[in-house]
Amino acid sequence: MAEFQTHKNDITKNRLVDVGNRAEDFTLGAGEVLAKIERFSFTANNVTYGAVGEQIGYWEFFPPHLAVDDAADDKWGIVPVWGFAEIVASNNTDIQIGERSYGYFPLADFVKMLPTRVTDERFVDGAPHRSELPAVYNSYDRLGADSGNATNDNLRALLNPLYGTSFCLVDALQEEAFHHAEQVVILSASSKTAIGLAFGLSLIEGDRPAIIGLTSPGNIGFVEKVGSYDEVIGYDGLEALPNKPSVLVDMSGNRAVIGALHGALGDNMRWCHNVGLTHWDDSETKNDPAAAQLIQERSAMFFAPGHIARRAKEWGATTFNQKVAEFLAEGMAHADGWMQVHETKGLSQFGPIYDRVVKGDMRPEEGIIITP
Repeated sequence: MAEFQTHKNDITKNRLVDVGNRAEDFTLGAGEVLAKIERFSFTANNVTYGAVGEQIGYWEFFPPHLAVDDAADDKWGIVPVWGFAEIVASNNTDIQIGERSYGYFPLADFVKMLPTRVTDERFVDGAPHRSELPAVYNSYDRLGADSGNATNDNLRALLNPLYGTSFCLVDALQEEAFHHAEQVVILSASSKTAIGLAFGLSLIEGDRPAIIGLTSPGNIGFVEKVGSYDEVIGYDGLEALPNKPSVLVDMSGNRAVIGALHGALGDNMRWCHNVGLTHWDDSETKNDPAAAQLIQERSAMFFAPGHIARRAKEWGATTFNQKVAEFLAEGMAHADGWMQVHETKGLSQFGPIYDRVVKGDMRPEEGIIITP
C-alpha cells in the first residue's frame, strides 16, 4: 500500500511510503475490515485540513506508517480526503466483501477500519484513536455492491463535503437573521464552498440580502458565469463594495483583505464567519497594516461539524441528512453546468497535482479526482 504523507510543519513537503500492495499484506483484528480506496477528490478544502491539522485534529484520523529509515517521531501525517472505497477483506459479520462505502479516507490505497453501530444505511469507524474526534468524519454511507456511476460519484466526492459546509452556512445565516445585514459578502467567491453558499442563498424565496462575491480579477468572468451571485467585484476594486450593513463569509484567510474590508465597513461590518484557508500561507499578509483593522469581537471560525452535531440533535439525524441530500442533489445539478472534472490514475501521479493545489495553482472550474 502506498501512503501519500505530508510534513506536518511544512505542507509543501510530501512523500510516498510503501506499506503493502495487496489485501493479503494486512492482518485484520477482531471486527476490522480492509477497504481499497476507489476514488477521492482533492480541493483547497483538503489543503485546509493540512494547514490547521494540529489545531483541529485532522492529523489524528489516519496515523501514518513510518518509512524504513524514519526515526520514531511524528513529523509526517496523512491529509484526509473524501471519496469511495470497496471492502476487500472483512473480519466483521455485518460488513460483506464487495460492499462500497462513501466517506472520509486517507491519501492511501487501503485503510483498515472497525465498523460499529452498523445499520443498513451506514456504519461508524469505531477505531479507538478516532473516538474523541468529530463524529461527522467517522460516519460512512453503505452503498451495497452497486458499482456506482463515475460521473455522480465524482461530483459527490467533490461537492458533498464542501456543500455540506455551504448548507450549514446558509442555515446558520438564516438562523441568525443575517445579523440584519443588507448584503452577504463572500470572499474567495470562486471556491467551491463559496459557490455552494451563493447557490443556497440564491434559492431563498422572498426577501434576502444581496449576494456579493469577491474574487481575483482573473476569475470575475467565471464567477459571474456561475450565476448565483447578485454582484461580483474584483479584489482590485473593493471601493465598489457598497458600505451598508454586511455579513462577511471568508473562505480565503487573507488577513490583509479581510482587515481592509473590516476597516472600510466599520460599524456596518455586522459579523464575519471565517471558514476556509485558500490563502493558507499568510505569513506576509498577516503583517500588512490592513490586517490590524480586523474586528476580532465580531469574527469567529465557523466549524461545520459543530453545526452538524447541533442540528442533527435538534432535527434528528434522518431529517438533517435528508435536507443535506436534497441540497446536494440540487447543487450537483447546478455544478454539472460549470464543473470540469479531471481524473488521474495512481497515487504515484498525484505529487505534482498536490503541489499545484497547495500553491493555489488551479482553475476554479477544475474538479480533481484521483483513482489510486
